[in-house]
Amino acid sequence: MQIKRNFYILFLFLLTCGTYCLPLHAEIVQPVEWSGEDLGDSVRLTARIDKGWHMTIIEFGDREFDQEFSDSFSITVAANELVPIRFNACDDKRCTAPEVWEWEADCGCETVCPLPTASVGNAAISKEQIQNSNSKIQNDTHSLWIIFLLGLLGGLLAIFTPCVWPIIPMTVSFFLKRTDQGARNAILYGLSIVILYVGLGLLVTVLFGASALNELSTNAVVNIIFFLILVIFALSFFGLFEITLPDNWSTALDNKARNTGGFLSILLMAFTLVIVSFSCTGPIIGTLLVEAAGHSLLAPTMGMLGFAIALALPFSLFAMFPQWLKQMPKSGDWMTSFKVVLAFLELALSLKFLSVADMAYGWGILPRWLFIAIWIACFLGIGIYLIWDIWSVSTPRKIIRAIVIIPSLAFAFYLVPGLRGAPVKAISAFAPPVDRRDSGLGNSFFNDYDKGMAYARKTGNPVIIDFTGYGCVNCRKMEAYVLDNDSVKERLKNYVFIELFVDDRQVAGDGQTIGDTNSRIQREQFGSNAQPYFVQLDPQGKMTAEPMAFTTDPMAFIQWLKY
Repeated sequence: MQIKRNFYILFLFLLTCGTYCLPLHAEIVQPVEWSGEDLGDSVRLTARIDKGWHMTIIEFGDREFDQEFSDSFSITVAANELVPIRFNACDDKRCTAPEVWEWEADCGCETVCPLPTASVGNAAISKEQIQNSNSKIQNDTHSLWIIFLLGLLGGLLAIFTPCVWPIIPMTVSFFLKRTDQGARNAILYGLSIVILYVGLGLLVTVLFGASALNELSTNAVVNIIFFLILVIFALSFFGLFEITLPDNWSTALDNKARNTGGFLSILLMAFTLVIVSFSCTGPIIGTLLVEAAGHSLLAPTMGMLGFAIALALPFSLFAMFPQWLKQMPKSGDWMTSFKVVLAFLELALSLKFLSVADMAYGWGILPRWLFIAIWIACFLGIGIYLIWDIWSVSTPRKIIRAIVIIPSLAFAFYLVPGLRGAPVKAISAFAPPVDRRDSGLGNSFFNDYDKGMAYARKTGNPVIIDFTGYGCVNCRKMEAYVLDNDSVKERLKNYVFIELFVDDRQVAGDGQTIGDTNSRIQREQFGSNAQPYFVQLDPQGKMTAEPMAFTTDPMAFIQWLKY
């Protein structure tokens, strides 16, 4: 009972820590808290600053201030005076975007009521900004659930690989024969698998941190490395060679598990499964972690939680219902077919990482049409491979193959129009973006901030700036579902459209990369470093509305537009 209690404490700790101890990538930081004290004919305004932060007052009323404070700030003003204070705060790693706070004594209460506002030209915070913030939080949560579901799918796929499927009956039978509590131990075994993989997700997060995880999804060199890794794993799935960890690792763990009692022996057996199944689960886990890296700090843990739950499920279910073991399909050629299908999928997914590197450095080796052509070949390959000897398999397997063949071939034909420039939204998150210069966005289109703003001042047209990235999955989705919408394009004809890639590694004339320049513009002028990020400006460069974050709703984007 003590072992069981300690196990659940450990398991709940990991889940709780994964949920509450790790900040999301879209964390809202508020290190400064303002308050006011009514002194009759005057008001004392006080700012309390979190430890480790310092606040800079940029403007005080109509005066430029530019002074730093580390612990607190206090000032007395006339009771009938409206005093806007523009400030921001920084610690040793980050800064908040500038904000404007205002107070007025006559606000229907006994003491001064703080009225938080965010500077947008001369405009205060709006209902529109609140809606955008809520949308951003909802999208972050939605992304975490998507990563969790992708993890579940990856775990389900891993179950049917030759490295996992044959182990299920052997492991369950071992537990059922070992003691009269075999079913309980097998269930604990399944939970141990969850602990190990969730621990892996936490380890990745702790080792790399938020900024490095985001770098995994945007850095060109890192993307090339992951492209090569996934190609190697795909070739392994095709049967050209086998990737395995040293045999003595699994042997040593297995011997240790057999000679150890209690929960520790169960945990060691689960670790043995992780080692033995690596050649089949490694590609799936690697793809999942890289995909999760671009979303939020919590995403790797959520992905591993989904993967582990799906992988551990059959061990627990077969332990509770051992009679099901007799109905399990035996290992055979179907597993080889399954691995080949996974190989085609791995090969297709690997192109995403090569594409990011190719676009970032401007090599031009993987244009959009070639990317789509290879995807068509991969899904045609799945269909042709499964059709090849379909008449030699049993009727149930014919049906299963048909379930895979039909959508694979249908998807391949769906992609064909993409060779001629069609948007093919289903792969918008993976494929290189459509060249927007000829897509009809705006009355004129620029990839350079200075040139675009100069043209806007000359013509008197308002401006839309699209801060985007080659490795930004949500940017591709928003382009496909919003920017390619005919109604949105019609409204954008009123604007000068400026598209700025923040991860472009091509070197500009000043010696800096284009991406660094664009990223600096976004950080310093608009107080943000996340993409996609849309800004509306008047011809003089003044913001006319709160920036727009990720959405797939064209009507929300149209309502956001001012012209």
